[in-house]
Amino acid sequence: MTSHQHRPAEDLAALLTRLLDQVPDRTQKDLAIEAGVRYPTLNAWMNRTRGTTRIETQTLWALIDALRRWGVEVQPNDVFEAAGRPVPGRAGEEREQRLLKLYRQLPEERQRDLVKDAEAMLRISRVS
Repeated sequence: MTSHQHRPAEDLAALLTRLLDQVPDRTQKDLAIEAGVRYPTLNAWMNRTRGTTRIETQTLWALIDALRRWGVEVQPNDVFEAAGRPVPGRAGEEREQRLLKLYRQLPEERQRDLVKDAEAMLRISRVS
């Protein structure tokens, strides 16, 4: 399968099982320790006895990072989708989108004020 093809949807249990199969010398317990997750919690996700939609973003990133340290090729989008979570954008993009959304909600006069404030902050940051 090429990287351009999209896999059929997997839940987190199926995805983690498939990824752990790529490192036969590693176990669920190893993954839990490496990612800083309690083993009973990871095991419950793997056995589908505990939902995954409330897993914190940093926990999903910790799982991704642990697997990558073991040489497993894993895409963050796949992990977040499998957990039933929105796929996060880059932090900078998220901030820009939030700022733009807020800006568009302001009356025109306040938009001008915000631009002036941003320009002043930029000038100050260049001096410091």
